[in-house]
Amino acid sequence: MNTNTIKMNSIHQLMMVSLVILGLGCTNDFEEVNTNPRALTEDFLRSNPSNLELAFGQAQYYSMNGLHWRFQISQNLFSDLWCQYYATTAVGFDSDRYTQVGRWADLAWGSFYGQAAPQIKLVENLTAEAGEDALNAVAKVWRVHAYHRMIDYWGPVPYTEFGNLSLEVPYTTEQEAYTDFFSTLDEAVKTLKENPEARVFPGGDRIYGGDAGKWLKFANSLRLRLALRIRYVNPSLAKTEAEKAVSDKVIESNDDNAFIATDANNLNPLATITNWGEFRMSATMESILKGYEDPRTSVFFSPAKGGDSDTDADDSPYEGLLNGQTKVALGTSQNDNHSDVGPAFLPLPKGGTNPAIGVLRASEVAFLRAEGALQGWNMGGTAKELYEKGIQLSFDEWGVSKADYAGSTAKPAPAGADTVITVKPVTDIPVAYDESGTVERRLEQIITQKWLALYPNGWEAWAELRRTGYPKQYKRASSDNPDVAANAIMRRMVYTASEFTTNGDAVNAAIGTLSGGDKNSTKLWWDKKE
Repeated sequence: MNTNTIKMNSIHQLMMVSLVILGLGCTNDFEEVNTNPRALTEDFLRSNPSNLELAFGQAQYYSMNGLHWRFQISQNLFSDLWCQYYATTAVGFDSDRYTQVGRWADLAWGSFYGQAAPQIKLVENLTAEAGEDALNAVAKVWRVHAYHRMIDYWGPVPYTEFGNLSLEVPYTTEQEAYTDFFSTLDEAVKTLKENPEARVFPGGDRIYGGDAGKWLKFANSLRLRLALRIRYVNPSLAKTEAEKAVSDKVIESNDDNAFIATDANNLNPLATITNWGEFRMSATMESILKGYEDPRTSVFFSPAKGGDSDTDADDSPYEGLLNGQTKVALGTSQNDNHSDVGPAFLPLPKGGTNPAIGVLRASEVAFLRAEGALQGWNMGGTAKELYEKGIQLSFDEWGVSKADYAGSTAKPAPAGADTVITVKPVTDIPVAYDESGTVERRLEQIITQKWLALYPNGWEAWAELRRTGYPKQYKRASSDNPDVAANAIMRRMVYTASEFTTNGDAVNAAIGTLSGGDKNSTKLWWDKKE
């Protein structure tokens, strides 16, 4: 980058960041959330603009909630439980019984808008002012990725008006945001096509080390993800965007997987929070992995300390816990009799390897293409071919193998004998692609294997559960939420208390655009499957 060309309006940028933090990031722990000693400030970037690369790397890590407490209060205590990767074992954690704990949600919201969003904004603005087109294109792509996650959690959020120098920050509706996402990706892809050999943030890019060609594939793959996300609300646009993405080349090899690099100072958050002993494998995960005799079981999870603790007598030490356990049931520790995360995700002193943080994988892309092909779209292969490719890519990524797994007639198995769990399998679909089955049955197969391949990305897995209804889940033991029954799906996060205090008119206007009000049972704009 030619740093001499960077011209900033210092007052404008400082006001922007200050107003954003005050207007959007206020919580009871303002100091903890908004004064991270590692944060790259506007003044620091102005005094040494070459550190823009570091700001981009920080924006990547923060927007994926890399820091352990941010990850726990934004993902592990919400979407990880609601997509049923895990079940909580902590007596004081109510979110597994469908209670959205306000303090956690407030911290999650404040973390994004107080840390990630300002960095994303600064990097995009400064690269635009510098005339660094390729860098600006990548910054735009990352902005789309970061904000689609927030919108898919809450619905309308401050997006296009973020940093508007006003104490009132209007919300962008989901439909408006998705329209902007696709147009922004159009701009970015055009630029990246024109600069395929460019080096972009090579000193700070924690995903591709500055490889613009890989960022082009990521941008197209992100477009494909967003296209399938809107399939039920706007099928014609979904088809157009999906076919455009595949035509422009998407991620097809694990060599191009998007993972955020970790290190001693930027750990995979699971490596820290699993040591706190507050969650274990879910019963749904046990039913599916065990029934399929899935070789990923031993890399996803660790054997329960208590061994084969269920009365199913299957000799398997991999044990899941039914979601939604009552406080009484959790009063007796459930940790030893249920499976913790896999060896790689354990704390470093316990043999963990601090793996990189998954953002977007080749296996996910293959399953997205399989779903598109199932609808008759041009995805460069048949649904069966792409389904089986997704399975193989996931196996290769995790370094496992099993002869003819993709052709297996094995089905999910009973999960065990927890006191309130049914002994029936969670579903009856086999691994082998059922070409004679209904379109819906084949969709269930695709999404169930996609759910496995996405692990441990519960943020994305919960979105796909809401969109498709898959994988099928066991009914929770209980729900404390009057709007969401134990056998229902949590549909969205409700808005945080701080927004009603600091940005009340805007948040109330946003609520007016929601079909069912500010409730966890209200479906998002794209959540339209009958």
